[in-house]
Amino acid sequence: MASENLSIARPVLHEQVAHRLRQMLVEGLIPPGGKLNERTLCEELSISRTPLREAIKMLAAEGLVELLPNRGSVAVQLSEADVRHTFEVMAGLEGLSGELAAQRVTEAELNEIKALHYEMMAAYTRRDLSAYYQVNAAIHRSFNAAAKNPVLTATYNLGSPRPGCPAPSADAASGQQTQRGDRAAAQFTPAHFCFARGQQPQ
Repeated sequence: MASENLSIARPVLHEQVAHRLRQMLVEGLIPPGGKLNERTLCEELSISRTPLREAIKMLAAEGLVELLPNRGSVAVQLSEADVRHTFEVMAGLEGLSGELAAQRVTEAELNEIKALHYEMMAAYTRRDLSAYYQVNAAIHRSFNAAAKNPVLTATYNLGSPRPGCPAPSADAASGQQTQRGDRAAAQFTPAHFCFARGQQPQ
């Protein structure tokens, strides 16, 4: 009997493009309400318009991009109420992820989270806000994965990321925003580590 081909297919190009566009939207490289200029994006990503348009359709289905008849596409622009509602849902999902992760996290997973923490703080120190955001998001995904609940993970992925929600920006490196960021950075990871160990943060 002929052996079956069990190789795992590589992500098709438009899925890779969609992933990159999500990053650009969440990091604010494409601002809320900003137009997705196909010519510029094709040049930046070194792709043709076909995979770009397929990627944009994917993002539109996810609610990250709005398609405008005969006018192309723009990044969604969330209202204050949209942001508040999103945070309410994500806070509940994050809390459940942490609760389950505290019960189920392995030593290897915890060590990986610690490594990500040091990487995140290095990015914060050098004010590499794009890297900081990406690693911070990876920490949250790691806790969600450590919860080992596929239904929770699927639900979590539907709500995160959402462009237009507060995220690191160039303005975060100065003034009152920096003070808030300093306090958050100082408190974030120790509390998570203690929670993963089933301990109360000091």
